[in-house]
Amino acid sequence: MHYYKKLFIFILLILIFTGCSQSNEKNSNTIISTKDSMPILELTTPSNLNSKETTEELKVAFIADQGINENAKKVLQLIKNEKTDMVIHTGDFGCCNSIIKYLFGRESYIGTALDWDAQITNILGSNFPYFGTIGNHDGGNWATYQKLLQQRVDNNLDITCVGNLGIKSSCNYKGLFFLLSGAGEIGNNHDSYINNALEKNDSIWEICSWHKNQKEMQIAGKKDEVGWEPYEECRKGGAIIATGHSHTYSRTKTLTNTITQEVHLEWNQPNEIKISKETENQKGSTFVFVSAIGGESIRAQERCKPITYPYGCNNEWAKIYTSNQNAKPGALFITFHVDGDPTKAKGYFKNIDNEIIDEFIIYNYNK
Repeated sequence: MHYYKKLFIFILLILIFTGCSQSNEKNSNTIISTKDSMPILELTTPSNLNSKETTEELKVAFIADQGINENAKKVLQLIKNEKTDMVIHTGDFGCCNSIIKYLFGRESYIGTALDWDAQITNILGSNFPYFGTIGNHDGGNWATYQKLLQQRVDNNLDITCVGNLGIKSSCNYKGLFFLLSGAGEIGNNHDSYINNALEKNDSIWEICSWHKNQKEMQIAGKKDEVGWEPYEECRKGGAIIATGHSHTYSRTKTLTNTITQEVHLEWNQPNEIKISKETENQKGSTFVFVSAIGGESIRAQERCKPITYPYGCNNEWAKIYTSNQNAKPGALFITFHVDGDPTKAKGYFKNIDNEIIDEFIIYNYNK
């Protein structure tokens, strides 16, 4: 009888919280304006987005699909231990397994946006520079998530952000320029926004961040959900592409075409990446990564097998880390402006057992 009571409650909660997994314009639980002229939060922090060089040794952690749980806390502690300067969280913040955990006794509460922010504050602090893009499990609480993210922007004078934060926004922190986009999740004309933002900016290091994927830009079971236009605009603009959603970690080699997963003919090594803008004389090049094992479940590799390097498909993958490789939660760290060179960066993925899973160097030719 107790089991059926829980089952009834579970079904009821699923109906109530359906909006947690539906964050498009028509069926989101939160009214989210996506028109450029009517953003929810039109940020009015300092207006300078064009700071060419990043601060030396600027370290950024990239995570997604976090949740409110012990593994999420361990990842945040790892981020703190690595002396990270900022976090870019590519969607799915505090939701969604907490409902199931609550019903079946594995967690004592249902997570909320406030619980999520408290989890971050307890480990990284209330003023830590923490940026995020909307994920498919964030729509129901997005108004609160966005306000909490804005508070962290407001608390840091070094941060410049303009636009609809986490949906269609441009930011600069210590010389690093990054776009926080709802591409594939909510809104439209993201490709034109990306093109315009990258065209007007002359920072050496630029990042495009959104939550969802194209099927060929992840190695789990996700389908085409973003469209190729945002990927290609970022590649042409010489911007690194950061995504989440698939509950795996994967990183490509240097790509000169994301649609066909074309690997750069000369820069085809797994651990050396070339970033460059597209010109009349050369194709733009970048790399794409999914860093989506920030605390929630870890899924299997379904594409581009075998599960060891060299992988299948078009030989585009430099590293794959999933349940097939016995993956543990962790974060991707990229340090910009290293070895005294503003055009050089070093990246590594480390898990909560302090194991380094992936290492690579990025050379930037955007200068």
